[in-house]
Amino acid sequence: MISSVNLQDVKDKLYLDLKDTGWDDKLKSFLQGTEMDKILEILLKEALDGKRFTPPVKYMFNALKSCHFNKTRVVIIGQDPYPQMDVADGLAFSCSRQDRTEVSLQFIKQCIQDTVPKEDQDPNQSNDLSRWANQGILLLNTAFTTSIGKPGTHQILWRNMIVNILDSLVWGSDPLVYVFLGKKAQEFSDLIPDVNYKIITSHPASASYTGTQWDCADMFNKINSYLQKQSKSKIIW
Repeated sequence: MISSVNLQDVKDKLYLDLKDTGWDDKLKSFLQGTEMDKILEILLKEALDGKRFTPPVKYMFNALKSCHFNKTRVVIIGQDPYPQMDVADGLAFSCSRQDRTEVSLQFIKQCIQDTVPKEDQDPNQSNDLSRWANQGILLLNTAFTTSIGKPGTHQILWRNMIVNILDSLVWGSDPLVYVFLGKKAQEFSDLIPDVNYKIITSHPASASYTGTQWDCADMFNKINSYLQKQSKSKIIW
């Protein structure tokens, strides 16, 4: 049945979805290459075997679609999409598809409330983090998908695409802010030259295991301080 699906058509659709984002040109060789065939074949096989994954394909590259390559100022890297059904929306930590705030985002919001000056906080504080993406924050996970109920299952699958994205930014942009949240994200930190500003701290979900507040390393204020030093506007969190 996999053979009845035209993988080239799927690849073309994913590529066209990135049209006018700047990412279409940067990632064309990967998206149109054989490695993307392998990714899609694995996802299709899982679906046919009844192993559902999240987010749906239509949301899969929302992080790229929501943050133009040339407007990217900050890269925040988490771990996996939320592994529950109908939660992940393609932006790391965002959960706009439901009313409930997921645990990771709860800790993020609390940290913003506790550490960021009021004038730098968005009073809305919705679960939809596209407002961050619209300000030039690329909200990446270390994988674009994961199996329902099984975090970490697709990280190897997507690793080379994440590397391609980071390489595109390193070689095609001025120095940026890179934030690595958790051990999986930190595995990519050595790919980023030190001319960039790097923040490394724990994943917000880790605080739920320790029963303490999340140590965000004052990342939100540090990001804004760096941007101001570069004569760029602050992020409204």
